[in-house]
Amino acid sequence: MIWNLVEFGSSPAVIDEFGKKLSYRELENEAGYIADAVGRRCLVFSLCRNEIGSVLGYVAFLSHQITPVMLNSRLDADLLQKLMLIYKPAYLWLPEESLKDFGEMERVYGAYGYCLLKTGYKKEFRLYEKLGLLLTTSGSTGSPKFVRQSYTNILENAKSIVKFLDLDKTERPITTLPMNYTYGLSIINSHLLVGATILVTDKTLMQKEFWEFLKDAQATSFGGVPYTYEILDRLRFYQMELPSLRTMTQAGGKILPKLHEKFAKYAKENGKRFVVMYGQCEATARMGYLPAEKAVEKKGAMGIAIPGGKFKLIDIDGKEVVKPHISGELVYEGKNVTLGYAECGDDLSKGDERHGVLETGDMAMFDEEGYYSIVGRKKRFLKIYGNRVNLDEVDGLIKSRFGIEAASSGVDDHMYLFVTDETYADPVREFIISKTKLNRAAFKVIVVDEIPKNDSGKTLYNELSKYYTQ
Repeated sequence: MIWNLVEFGSSPAVIDEFGKKLSYRELENEAGYIADAVGRRCLVFSLCRNEIGSVLGYVAFLSHQITPVMLNSRLDADLLQKLMLIYKPAYLWLPEESLKDFGEMERVYGAYGYCLLKTGYKKEFRLYEKLGLLLTTSGSTGSPKFVRQSYTNILENAKSIVKFLDLDKTERPITTLPMNYTYGLSIINSHLLVGATILVTDKTLMQKEFWEFLKDAQATSFGGVPYTYEILDRLRFYQMELPSLRTMTQAGGKILPKLHEKFAKYAKENGKRFVVMYGQCEATARMGYLPAEKAVEKKGAMGIAIPGGKFKLIDIDGKEVVKPHISGELVYEGKNVTLGYAECGDDLSKGDERHGVLETGDMAMFDEEGYYSIVGRKKRFLKIYGNRVNLDEVDGLIKSRFGIEAASSGVDDHMYLFVTDETYADPVREFIISKTKLNRAAFKVIVVDEIPKNDSGKTLYNELSKYYTQ
């Protein structure tokens, strides 16, 4: 069991912007009704939104040994269908308004704007007994590759987050991140552990309703990716009157040092905390954090390992880096390191393939005091506003749809799509935006004479960096 919901009784667990709420006791009871409707341990696709019904379903599944695949409710219909055919979930948990898209399926239960549909698949894949949930590795490209998180992974990471953020039942975090995203989900997991009140809204920082809810409900914290803080900087956040706000956390990619310093100084001058964190879905959520008191001094750094975790750097020769300011691949050890990946239904029966050790694929270095900074990345993926997008999968989507030669590259929050025929520029950009469901401002198409390749035909992505304008 991850949470002891009954312990917090009548305390409010979840409140939405419309005044609906569930106490911890009610959350426990309602979760039991959903579990009874499912009736057994099986796989469920949970189409997530920042709404009470979505949180309720998640709690029901985790608390009753039902394994959810956490997906964005706005995932492209074709991609969702593809995933369903690969994994054959026994049930769908989705918003009532999406029922029309699944008219042939039997509705077996409904609560708080969500409903449970029986898919009717005859085949069910065997689930490893410790498998808690599955999260996508690549944002919204519809990849069948999921991270397999165990119940122990989820609990241990939540306990660690509670410890280094010093969380208690007086906290009132407001949702700014999707709950199918590892960072957003970690906020829910850790706060339910201490009996806090989670304020759920699907409104964005750009909507006045978000700020009205934050103030009226007296939110104490929010989390954001680098792009979140870029928006806040433009919104003149520093001039807002937010007396209830205590803590701002940041993860999902490296924030610019100048912006890091700006928010760290704001927090220090206004009696608040700004906590930069580092994590990956493969480590459940968090691996490192920069203590608030070091936020100004260590701007640009991601910090130290979380309680119960350990970092080390490995150089190109496979040896451990023992001196400061020398880069190596960051390796993490801890109980929150996940089981491994699943790429098809048969993989759901696999056990622990990582045994508590994760090679992160990130290059890092540490200073004389042992504080780590990320300096680069080994693998081909970007973080677009906190959503990890696999660039090889983007290339594959373009080739499959248009049958043309193309390449994707870029830096965090800015993806460049390279094509050799101008007539495909707009169609390619719109296609990738529609598939990823991410902010269109992050995508730019560049027309080049040819895609640079080496003698063996492999694309030379480094040569494309000269076209970057950001």
